[in-house]
This record gives sequence, structure tokens and C-alpha cells, in this order.
Amino acid sequence: MCLALPAQIIAIDPDSGMATASVDNVKVEVSLALVDDVEVGDYVLVHVGYALNKIDEDEALKTLALFAEAGFTSKP
Repeated sequence: MCLALPAQIIAIDPDSGMATASVDNVKVEVSLALVDDVEVGDYVLVHVGYALNKIDEDEALKTLALFAEAGFTSKP
């Protein structure tokens, strides 16, 4: 089973196609090679270092709250 986590993009390096994303206050580097039109502040689903697609903020926060309820992350 694979799991993708919602993460908020906090910085983008347009030269490398990489971004810094925040997942439960942990910063991770992710590739934007698979998504278009991502901007700072957007939420994306991240799996093994790749942003898979953009998701809306409400959906991201609901998903993070469910993970927190299950004990996987702290509440956003």
C-alpha cells in the first residue's frame, strides 16, 4: 500500500523544478516534475519525494486532521 501526504509548498526553485514543502511542520524537498502551475502556498499530495497533484486547502486540512486523529501527525 502506498501513502501520499498533503503538504504545503513553501518555496520553489524554478531552475531545478524542486520545491520545499511543509508536512506537519517538517520541511521536505519535493520534485514538481509531475505537476503544473504549482505556486507557493498551494497544497500537493507528496509520495516518495514527488508532488503527484495539487489539492485544495480544505481537502488537505481535512486529510491532515484525519491523520492526526489516527495518531500519525499533530493537528494542523
